[in-house]
Amino acid sequence: MSTSVLLATRNQHKLVELRRILAPRVDVEVLGLDDVAPFDEVPESGATFAENAFIKADEAFEHTGILTVADDSGLTVDALNGMPGVLSARWAGLAKDDHANVRLLIEQLADTPDERLGAAFVCAAALVGPGGVRVVEEGRMAGRLIRERRGENGFGYDPIFVPDGYSLTSAELAPQDKDRISHRGHALAALLPHLLATLESLTPRG
Repeated sequence: MSTSVLLATRNQHKLVELRRILAPRVDVEVLGLDDVAPFDEVPESGATFAENAFIKADEAFEHTGILTVADDSGLTVDALNGMPGVLSARWAGLAKDDHANVRLLIEQLADTPDERLGAAFVCAAALVGPGGVRVVEEGRMAGRLIRERRGENGFGYDPIFVPDGYSLTSAELAPQDKDRISHRGHALAALLPHLLATLESLTPRG
């Protein structure tokens, strides 16, 4: 299989994570948005993770013609009725400042008892390609929040999120351990059969 796959993101943390998850499973060249000709990107205006993932995947495929995977993910907090949700990356404003987002979330939960700090990371991964290929799969990682940052791995809300069954935060887990249980890992694992089937259909025979 020589067909390239485009991961529609400029987030270097996310690109490293997505490449790490896909690399052992798919023997293709994996590109990011910085590896292709620039184009005007439309806002992520969807009401759900799946809608936003498709917005990014549809747009990138339209402009590049390359088989595209895009994901949208975020944190849903029980005590906040599922927020920040699709607003996770810009919860504290449009700057997408991880530290500001974490700080604001901790402040908003200051009066919430520890036993009500249940939360989950959710990811929708979309695949868009030739011949009308258009598929989305979702993954979840349930857990709870803590009030102080711990760990240097990961990004976003990882330093204050403890997955179910663990005492370490997502930012304290080794990358490979996180990949096995993460929302993004689950979503991509579900998407993988569709990706492999599409790559197979695009591979010249002879």
